[in-house]
Amino acid sequence: MKSASLASTPSAMPARRRLLETATRLFYAEGVHAIGIDRIIAEAKVAKATFYNHFPSKDDLVVAYLDEQDRLGRAAVAALPRQPPFEMIVAILGRIGTAADAGGYRGCPFLNAAAEYPDRSSPVRRLIERRRAWYRETFERLVTEIGGPQPAITAGLLVALSDGLLESAYLDDPATVPALIRAGVAALLPR
Repeated sequence: MKSASLASTPSAMPARRRLLETATRLFYAEGVHAIGIDRIIAEAKVAKATFYNHFPSKDDLVVAYLDEQDRLGRAAVAALPRQPPFEMIVAILGRIGTAADAGGYRGCPFLNAAAEYPDRSSPVRRLIERRRAWYRETFERLVTEIGGPQPAITAGLLVALSDGLLESAYLDDPATVPALIRAGVAALLPR
């Protein structure tokens, strides 16, 4: 049995996990195309053959990175306390302010990756589109529960609001995000 201190060291993690955590840190901080496989391999402390055993290509690693971010995001939304639909929308969008306040915030990993993958048919963009479809559907369901106007259009506008807030939290003062969320949702869904 491994000791707690050994299990918590990066080299004690399975190679795939080390590769994914290293890629996540580097891709988010510096951009996907700015980071080469050799750097990921070196920082994860694995052999090149080990990398290719887990990820046949860099794009496969990018998809795994974004898939994990998607799963974490969906789980965070699912873990939000049940509340009335209007407040649930505010809480979902409120995760943006929470992320920006946590430090090291560099915008949305999905929007950042989409900017680097212009081909809509690429596996990366298809994963991002599935993520966005889930996000729109989540908002559409909540808008329908409220009895809001044109749920599909309002949900699309909420996604657009979210996109803008994700970038504003990075480019502007993240402290303004909570007020912008409330004002934006109230404008789209007056009570």
